[in-house]
Amino acid sequence: MNVDLHCHTNISDNSESIEVVLTKARNVGITYLAITNHDTTVGLNEAIELGKSYGITVIPGIEISAEDRKRYGKAHILGLNIIPGHSALEKLCVSTITSRQQSSEYAIQQIISAGYPISKDLVMNYAKQSTCIYKQHIMHALMDLGIADSIHGDLYKKLFSGKSYEGSTVGIAFKPVTYVEVEAAIRAVREAGGVPVIAHPGQLNNWDAIEDWVNIGLEGIEVWHPDHREEDEERAIELAERFQLVQTGGADYHGKYGRPDYPLGCKLANIASLEETLRRSKLIRTS
Repeated sequence: MNVDLHCHTNISDNSESIEVVLTKARNVGITYLAITNHDTTVGLNEAIELGKSYGITVIPGIEISAEDRKRYGKAHILGLNIIPGHSALEKLCVSTITSRQQSSEYAIQQIISAGYPISKDLVMNYAKQSTCIYKQHIMHALMDLGIADSIHGDLYKKLFSGKSYEGSTVGIAFKPVTYVEVEAAIRAVREAGGVPVIAHPGQLNNWDAIEDWVNIGLEGIEVWHPDHREEDEERAIELAERFQLVQTGGADYHGKYGRPDYPLGCKLANIASLEETLRRSKLIRTS
């Protein structure tokens, strides 16, 4: 039984629908799949029902984009086996979705002003299934116009880079998104009956914060992720053992909006991870 506890669909920033994702999951032998779209639980009940026809158990999840304001950094909190549509998550995430939409609309206007032949209506053709417009939808439009040759290539950096380095400048379309606090994300996941897990801590360098977050309710750490090197996995396992965290993993799949060398199934958790996640979720819901 193959377990993937981190996957997106076109309800957030994956180019593919839940039907396409489930088809690919079945083709690579995944039997348990957590759908963890960014900052929303929209579509989870439908995904759970649809998964049954594919022979796949869909674990309802979410990935909350958050700010580590104590350390001036970012963090992503996975909520695994949450209650879809729970008010704690809906209230928490609405501000992020609104801010992301405003950022994207600003970006579109800046890109138009720079002479690129796009429009909000054109971009919406790519974002119509999503809760808001993502940068990936803008880049998809530019690719189909023949202006960009990839989602995350040089033009992406030119438009959206948030910092200056090696002679480059801040992107002409960059406008920061305001995210919720990590602590609020952890508490909302628990309130929604889910298990809060720090996603890809090696990618965002969250190591020094783990103990603080354990003290407010963090229950898990993502060990197996495409962006994690062997030393990241080892460090995550050491922290999991020190703080008795559940060890999770998954491909963090984004379809065409992710890297082509990160296909669905490239990273997996195991059945022990799943069982411990479900056990902790039950404890949270009955506490």
